[in-house]
Amino acid sequence: MRPETEGQLADLIRAATGPLSVTGGTTRLRPGEGQGTRLDMTGLTGVTLYEPEALTLVVRAGTPLGTVRDTLAAEGQMLGFEPWGAPGSTIGGVAASNVSGPRRVQAGAARDALIGVRFVDGQGQIIRNGGRVMKNVTGYDLVKLMAGSHGTLGAITELSFRTTPLPPVTLTLALPDLDAADAVPALSDALGGPFDVSGAAWLPGQGALIRLEGLSASVTARAADLSARLAPHGRVQQADDASWLLLHENIQNADSDIWRIACRPSEAATLLAHLPQPLSLDWGGALIHVPLPPGTVPTLPPFSGHARRITGAAPALIPATDPLTARLEADLRARFDPRGIFQGDR
Repeated sequence: MRPETEGQLADLIRAATGPLSVTGGTTRLRPGEGQGTRLDMTGLTGVTLYEPEALTLVVRAGTPLGTVRDTLAAEGQMLGFEPWGAPGSTIGGVAASNVSGPRRVQAGAARDALIGVRFVDGQGQIIRNGGRVMKNVTGYDLVKLMAGSHGTLGAITELSFRTTPLPPVTLTLALPDLDAADAVPALSDALGGPFDVSGAAWLPGQGALIRLEGLSASVTARAADLSARLAPHGRVQQADDASWLLLHENIQNADSDIWRIACRPSEAATLLAHLPQPLSLDWGGALIHVPLPPGTVPTLPPFSGHARRITGAAPALIPATDPLTARLEADLRARFDPRGIFQGDR
């Protein structure tokens, strides 16, 4: 089913008698998702409002991520949380997955840039929350709630974002001799200083990567100070800014089951001791992507985050022990989808 208007979508949901799976470009489906009748959201496409001077973009959920990037770049702007995506990825999938790239350490995740949302819930009701400017809100902040909901609370139809100017200068420093575990203290050192770091990652063959952005004189001065700060960790050199693209290319091109582990950076070294060499670290060590043989579940010590298989034949999740979170999620699904028609990680 491929509705082309919000009204058509609401009618389809009200008439549904079986499970539905909300999809866009299907590039972000996790193992176990997409099993019901698919609601193809790519018919709801197009930019409905763009005010560069107000740093505001309103766009329908089925709009390709590439179209959004091109529209913003033409005005010297971007989405500050640096969303990544394979060809076919849609902006609705970005929001539904709460996607964020390396710049999350500086700009936050997708939910932090979202200022408004429209969606259709499991009863076919059209709901609008938020607006077109950043402001304090009262009542339920459904904008933040829908980010990362993976289509389990409703089908997102339109999104409002705060945009960000493109940085005039970018510079990447590398510590090429560090392995993943040794990179974490160096990344923490960079993030903990007054350097305004916009990326802190590790890649095999590249070592620790630290990105600075801004005006030329500022970047040059911060790079010199940061290089001196990092010198005790090992050799520091300038790297190709294109290295950041490998963070996601490595994951997309891997031929094993890929596990995504979110943790505190202070826990990363302990977790890495129980894992093979990762494909990447990001967010200063708070995000680990690691390949494992098909069907393998990692054996990890207790930690504060969660591990999820993002490729493979069957769903698998190792969550943090938090009964309250599980109860809240169940209550929210019962409120927004009382018939239980939206499929997800249930």
